[in-house]
Amino acid sequence: MSNIVKKTETAFAAPALRLSRRSFVAGASALGALAALGVTGCAPQSGPKAADSGEEGETEDFDAVIVGTGGAGLSAAIAAYDQGLTNIVILEKMAVTGGNTNYSSSGMNASETKFQKEQGIEDSNALFAQETLDGGHNTGDEELVTFMCDNSAGAIDWLDSLGIKLDNITLTGGMSVTRCHRPTDGSAVGLTLVPGLVAAAEERGIPLRMNCEAKELVVNDGAVEGIKVEEKGKPKTLNARAVILATGGLGANQEMVTKYRPDLAGYVTTNQPGATGDGYLMAEAVGAELVQMDQIQIHPTVEQETSTLVAEGVRGGGAILVNAEGNRFFDEMSTRDKVSAAEQEQPGGFAWCVFDQQVYDNNKAIAKYDKAGIVVTGDDIADLASQIEVDPAALQATVDAYNAITTDGATDEFGRTEGCIAFAPGAMYAIKVAPGIHHAMGGIRINASNQVLDADGNPIPGLYAAGEVTGGIHGNNRIGGNAVCDIEVFGKNVGEVVAAALA
Repeated sequence: MSNIVKKTETAFAAPALRLSRRSFVAGASALGALAALGVTGCAPQSGPKAADSGEEGETEDFDAVIVGTGGAGLSAAIAAYDQGLTNIVILEKMAVTGGNTNYSSSGMNASETKFQKEQGIEDSNALFAQETLDGGHNTGDEELVTFMCDNSAGAIDWLDSLGIKLDNITLTGGMSVTRCHRPTDGSAVGLTLVPGLVAAAEERGIPLRMNCEAKELVVNDGAVEGIKVEEKGKPKTLNARAVILATGGLGANQEMVTKYRPDLAGYVTTNQPGATGDGYLMAEAVGAELVQMDQIQIHPTVEQETSTLVAEGVRGGGAILVNAEGNRFFDEMSTRDKVSAAEQEQPGGFAWCVFDQQVYDNNKAIAKYDKAGIVVTGDDIADLASQIEVDPAALQATVDAYNAITTDGATDEFGRTEGCIAFAPGAMYAIKVAPGIHHAMGGIRINASNQVLDADGNPIPGLYAAGEVTGGIHGNNRIGGNAVCDIEVFGKNVGEVVAAALA
């Protein structure tokens, strides 16, 4: 049945969504680890008292309902609240906050930031936008890309004002300038960003409704006026003057992935199990246009047994990729689509991400990979080669040639010019990687005011969206570090836009 519910109807249903067993197990394991770290959000808080109760359950009234507690949803709520819109609520269908933002590892790309200037890094919004468009093979929405890049430094400042400092800057593939902002200690950005945003929401008393699944949008005369939910097994209707969808992507829904990309059947996913595409269905049912839905990004460095994403910052910090024969085969700092394609052409369709002690020490995420048991350690190059069963002479020659790029100024045969740091003698490490489903680049069509648009380009009254659920920003290839920029810039923006619209 339709996912549109008019106020006079009593329907309460939504299409069933299925997770592949492997995807669910991997995601559930990761969520368990996050819960152990205390990333569980605040306890459900009570909102306004029920205005009505009937066959469909309780009815509550809000100015705005935000669906999703990833970076976009949390940022939207905080920004709206700070602009005076306080009668709001955030919904989360899972038992933990954060969504896929919890798994964000590389950092947040941003240009012309105060931290770049402090560190003598020259950058420009125009260059950031151009490299983003180039990285997406000029299939991204130029207006949205320009808006994101122009407002990226402001988002960095805003996060800093919330106590979330991202001043450790590194490089990601497809970028010519060091602009990927990480926490001071170089750790994965998600596990700093989510707790920081949750704390800011709690400080403001913004209610977070956990285990509360959005089902259907309520419409009246073409305008969205609320949302039907199921909270802990009970139906409720939340009336609202605006609904903000920040529901994330579809990477954990194998059925939906293969609907748009049959060739990705059987791929592991880096997504958390709640990324099942709910927002697309709800928005499409009220007339929203979905764009570029076949553009589902695979990430080249995913450990296949645990679905652990090995952050792009590892390669940006100096790591190389070698095949089963111990040879490099491509520029590791190229865009994700090209690296993935080259990797799939290697014997066995996999690669070893190889690095030394310097890279290990400079990227805090590696210690977590090691603790998880996915890092192979060797006393030196020959020992590592033996551990990963490649020819020691071939691996030594590969490392020597790579070191010459920096030490002797040699030209890399694969064209790598960024993030080249000569390996030092001593311990060497490797992680076995192959491509995995990572990010939905297509999604709900929006404008720079985060209004959801129909096929004619007209805004659907009362409906807004931000984050991975939206499409058009990244085109057919997303640059590492741009997802966090996307969710923060557009998450903050939609909160401010809605607050202004409802003032």
